[in-house]
Amino acid sequence: MAYGILLAAGTSSRMGKPKQLLEWGGRPLVRHVAEQALASQMTGLVIVIGAAANAVRAALVGLDGPVLIVENPDYASGQASSLRAGLSALPGTARAAMVLLVDQPLVTPALIDQIIAGYGTNPQALALIPSYRGRRGNPVLLAHGLFEELRTLKGDVGARDVLARHAAEVAQIAVDDPAVTTDMDTPEDYMGIQ
Repeated sequence: MAYGILLAAGTSSRMGKPKQLLEWGGRPLVRHVAEQALASQMTGLVIVIGAAANAVRAALVGLDGPVLIVENPDYASGQASSLRAGLSALPGTARAAMVLLVDQPLVTPALIDQIIAGYGTNPQALALIPSYRGRRGNPVLLAHGLFEELRTLKGDVGARDVLARHAAEVAQIAVDDPAVTTDMDTPEDYMGIQ
C-alpha cells in the first residue's frame, strides 16, 4: 500500500511568492499536483502545508479522493520537518510512501504508477528513485523500513542523507520522462516549463 506525501509547506524564497499558489492549468499548483497524485494508484495522499496555509488549504477544498491535510507549524525550519509531519500522518498500514514535491507539475499519474510498479518488482529496496537519462530525480518512493530513521531528520536536508547511508538498498528505475528532473525554484523556471 503506497501512500503519497505532497510537500507543499515551503516559503518559496527564490520564487518570491508561494509556489503552491502559482497558476497551473487554470488552478493553483498545489491542487494540480494533488489531483495528479489522486488520479494514480496511490492508496491515499497526505498534503503537508505551512507557508500561506490558509490560502493553500482553500485551494484544496473539494479534492476528490482519500486526502489528509496536515499543517506543519515548523515549516520554516526546512523540508525535514515537513517530511516528518507527512510520515507521522500516515496510517500504520502504510508499507511505502512516495514523496511528491509541489514544484514538479509535470509529474503525471502514469509516471507515479510506473514508479509504484517498479517498487513492486524491487520489494527488498528501502527506496526507489526515478532517473531520466542517468540523472536522479523525484518523486522518490520510500519503504516503511526507512520511516523511523526519516523521522529523525532535521533542517533542510530531506531524505538525501538517509538514502546515502543506505545506498546499497536504494534502487533506481529508469523512466523516459524528464518530469522527474524538472522543478521550479525561480520565476524563470516557472516561465520556462509552462
